[in-house]
Amino acid sequence: MISYEFPLNEKVRTWLRLEDLFSRVNYFLARDLSMEHHAALITLFEMYEVASRPDLKSELFHELERQKRSLSSLHNNPAISEQALDNVLNEIEEAGAALLAMTGKVGLNLRENEWLMGIKQRACMPGGTCQFDLPSYHYWQNQPVDLRRDNLREWLAPLLPVSVAIDILMKLLRENGRKISFTAQQGTFQQMQGGRAAQLLRVSLNSELACIPELGANKYAINIRFIVANYAAKSSLFEQDVPFDMTFCALTS
Repeated sequence: MISYEFPLNEKVRTWLRLEDLFSRVNYFLARDLSMEHHAALITLFEMYEVASRPDLKSELFHELERQKRSLSSLHNNPAISEQALDNVLNEIEEAGAALLAMTGKVGLNLRENEWLMGIKQRACMPGGTCQFDLPSYHYWQNQPVDLRRDNLREWLAPLLPVSVAIDILMKLLRENGRKISFTAQQGTFQQMQGGRAAQLLRVSLNSELACIPELGANKYAINIRFIVANYAAKSSLFEQDVPFDMTFCALTS
């Protein structure tokens, strides 16, 4: 099976983008080659662009508090493990405290670093980080791997509370999902919302089906078109029946 996730509001869209960027930067950070650390730094610049939204910290903190209140009401529920519940609540408490401890605007540490800002500006240009354009960056890329990795971790550190909060909220969001099986007749599907307030939709289908879902959704209906997975030609409808699972995910209110 292959799954596609579709955010249904701007908040979850931002979380998904940052989740993907954190995963990518951690992948390259764990590697040793200078080109891999270059990829980590470019990803770090992207993360700060996405995370610089002024209301992100408060939005994450208030959502964590809302989930903490909702989960706390599950105490003494015989179907819930008290130990597991307490562990989740402790994680939420620590994540919220870390967000509150963040000072200044997200990304300020990068913006105050003239050397990094010079690299960021050149990175926007095709081939702009060549050694003749940025000899000081070329020098850094030839430093020992441990020094480069320590630098990258230092530049990443101010964003870690955001990463932890998003990991917790996305885990809760995905776990609070309701999966239903459907079939798209001749590649098209429509489902009336019927009052359901999903924040994330996951569409899962057999990976051997050479098609890709395109989703459009509003508060009234969900529309999916399955498109032929053709990398060269103009996109066209996959005119076959497509069995798939759709999971409606929403955080508890």
